[in-house]
Order: sequence, then structure tokens, then C-alpha cells
Amino acid sequence: MILWMPETLRAEGMACYGHPLTSTPNYDRLAREGVRFTDCHTQNTVCGPSRCSLMTGWPVHVRGHRSLYYFLHPDEPNLLRYLKDAGYDVYFFGKNDVLSTETFPLSVTEWGSKGGRIPAKDRPRNPYSPDDPRFFSFLYTSGGDRHDYPDYVNLESAIKIIERDSKKPWCIYLPQTMVHPPFAAPKDFYGMYDPKQVPALRPPDLPGKPNYYGAIRRTRRLDKLDDAFFRQIQAVYLGMISYSDWLLGEMLAALERTGHDKDTAFFVFSDHGEWGGDYGLVEKWPSACDDVLNHVPLIARIPGGIKGHVSKEPVELYDVMATCLELAGIEAQHTHFARSLMPQLNGRPGDPNRAVFCEGGYNTYEPQCFEPLSFLQSDLDIYAPKVKLQNEHPETITRATMIQSGNYKLVLRPDGESEFYDLAKDPRELHNVYSDRTYAGPREELHMQLLNWYLRTADVAPKQHDPRGFPGSRVI
Repeated sequence: MILWMPETLRAEGMACYGHPLTSTPNYDRLAREGVRFTDCHTQNTVCGPSRCSLMTGWPVHVRGHRSLYYFLHPDEPNLLRYLKDAGYDVYFFGKNDVLSTETFPLSVTEWGSKGGRIPAKDRPRNPYSPDDPRFFSFLYTSGGDRHDYPDYVNLESAIKIIERDSKKPWCIYLPQTMVHPPFAAPKDFYGMYDPKQVPALRPPDLPGKPNYYGAIRRTRRLDKLDDAFFRQIQAVYLGMISYSDWLLGEMLAALERTGHDKDTAFFVFSDHGEWGGDYGLVEKWPSACDDVLNHVPLIARIPGGIKGHVSKEPVELYDVMATCLELAGIEAQHTHFARSLMPQLNGRPGDPNRAVFCEGGYNTYEPQCFEPLSFLQSDLDIYAPKVKLQNEHPETITRATMIQSGNYKLVLRPDGESEFYDLAKDPRELHNVYSDRTYAGPREELHMQLLNWYLRTADVAPKQHDPRGFPGSRVI
């Protein structure tokens, strides 16, 4: 089993998801050889919370995994531990952001994250001076050979596992750094796409958007940059996606070379997406629930599964956990809310009426959730505007919950700007109609569905009972 997870890969940036410019032949091929889920949504648009949900089948509110600093502890279930306890060798190469340090020995056989081999003189760098409005844009220079990037070096470790003559079942989890900003790529991918050919971006400064849109643009000075520059950012981002596709091709070749293409389940997904210039923004924001951030790719190829199937029904990223457990013949010992995708992997339809959910943000009375100012090395740190904004203006990062059902999408922010979109008329989410009385009916219906979802998923009761008496007493 291989869990292939590029970082920050939004679905619409890939050719097999309809992008007219990007070249992703290996992702496209995997989709032809398996099942592509067109409507998969992540539970949170930040790395850590999303990955914790992925591994547990829990919405992030169940155990408070709502920030970058709360990972899975030994008392919490996770997919990798289930596999290891069932006799799998579990390998973890790449970025963490999911397991606490004490959980690794319980869940993983071998782990590590190797740095790249790019010579210092060839490494991507920020080419702009601090007084240049482009300085905090995340657009870096190109640099380095494709074989010298950290993701390729970690891929080499994974390929060595595949080449072993192992008698035990194995799982390789590969959480990569591509395609996370800074926007930079190997030399032969950086300029792969002409910014002038990039499809029209979502415009900036739209009315009805939450306050962090304008705040991010001001603090990063993105409001001083024009559409041509944001197209350049998007073009480099697409090049990074194509580099990720090349990495996938190396992995698929290794599976074929060893014959494991016939007996290995392969899952492709991402933890969240990326603005990449849309709305005049870059990166992501903890309380954002835009489609370019929560709509992620999901492609799966399993031995004996159907080929070339496209599943259009809504699914959620943490369904991967339930699916992998069913594939491995393991029964979960904890209550979770993920659904196995095995019916779709065998060509049957999913649930067309399913609602999907995404959560984000922090309460202003939870300073422990905010990225600490001590994280910054200086005011010129590329993340300085982000960290300072959320600490100095916590009203920009308040709690948010999204529900999407059918053609409607609601993002509820009790302490901020709520959003409502008619996706049939406005698939790019440009017109917030939350206050439009025309939509009162469907808006209130989603409000009620959201309340019911929270009631059903508010917590999970332990499976083990506690004795009702005092220590040493016998209670019937």
C-alpha cells in the first residue's frame, strides 16, 4: 500500500481534473488505471489538522486538532498504527505534521526526512529586496536539478523499500513538500508554463469576502501587485505540479520494475490546496474554506479494482482511512465518521446526497492555537506577515465551518463574515449571497444540517468502560 501525498495540491490544478494548461501525464495515467474522485474535500485547510483527520476519520473538533501544534498522541487511534499492529511494516518518509514524537515507535517501522542535495549556490532564493512589494509574495527563483530536491531524496528511500524482497505486507506513507510555497521548482520545471497562457484568475478585492482577504493583501503588500505578477505565481505553481507528476512517474516505474504494480494499492491525495494568485492571495489561511483550498484530488488504484472509473459523488479526505482499513481486512476499534470508498473502487456509485464539511480558525481566547511570534527569526521572515497578523489581529482568524451540499455552500463564521454560494451559478465562488433573502430557504436548510452534524459528531465515547466503584471494590 502506498499513500502518496503531495503538499498543497489543489484539484483544479491538474490536467485530469480539467486544467487546460498543466501537464500531469502520470496522475492522468493513474486515474485511467483506477478511480478518480472528482469531488473530494479536506476537513481543514491547514496541514496538521487535515492530516490528523485523515489518519483518524475524525472531524478536527472531536479532539481539538485544530492547529499546527496538536498532533496524534499514543492514546489516539491512527491508520498507520492499525496497519503496524496488524503486521504491516509501515514506512514514513517526508514531512510529519501528524504524529507526536512518542507516537512514531508505536505506529511506524522506519521513518525519516532527508534534506535535498542542491548546492548552496543553486538553491531557490527570494530575489526581491525587503522594500519591494514582491518580497512577501513567496515567488522565489528557480534552482537545482530535479534529482536533488528533498522529495526525490525521500522517494529514493521509498524505492529501496519496494525493491526489497519482503515477506510482510507493507505501507509507505510519502508526505511531500511539493507543491507548497515558496513558489520554486527545478530549473526545467520553473519556466514550463507561460504566465500569459494561465487561465483567468479569480479577481481580488471582491465584496462580501471575510476580513482576512484584505488584511493578507495589505500586510503582504500583495495589493501593490498586478494581475500579470499573480499569473507568474500561478505559472510557477503549475510547474511545481508537473514536477510532482514527474516524481510520481518515478514511483510508478519502480513498482513496474519490481512487479509490485500488480499487488500494491496506490492512493493519491493532498492535505489541502493553494490560492496561488487567485483572489490576489497566496498560500492559505486557517479559517479559509475556499474551493481552491478544500477541494483536493483523490485517485486510487487497487489490485482487482475497476479501471477508468470517475466517481462524481461527494467524498471526504478522511474516507481514505476507512478504505485502507477495509482493504487490509482490519476492523476499526474506535468510533469514526469516515466512509469506505470500496464500493466506488469496484465501480458502484457513491452517495449523491452526501454533504461534506470543512472547519478552520481559532477562538480569540485560545492563544495556544496561534502560530507563536517566537517562530519568526526576524521581521523579514517570509512568514512574518502571516504570524504577526493572526497574533495582532485575532479577529481575522475566528472559527469557521463549511458545509457543501448539492449546489449550495455555506461557510458559517459566528464572529466574522459568513458566506453562501450558489455553485450552479457561481462555481468560482465570486458572489457571496449570504445576506440575499432569495436564498433564505436553502441557507437555513444548510444551517440545520450543520447543527445536526455537530450534534452527531461532537465527541466519541471510549469503547472501554470504567468501574463505577472505588479502587479494589467489586461493582456489578
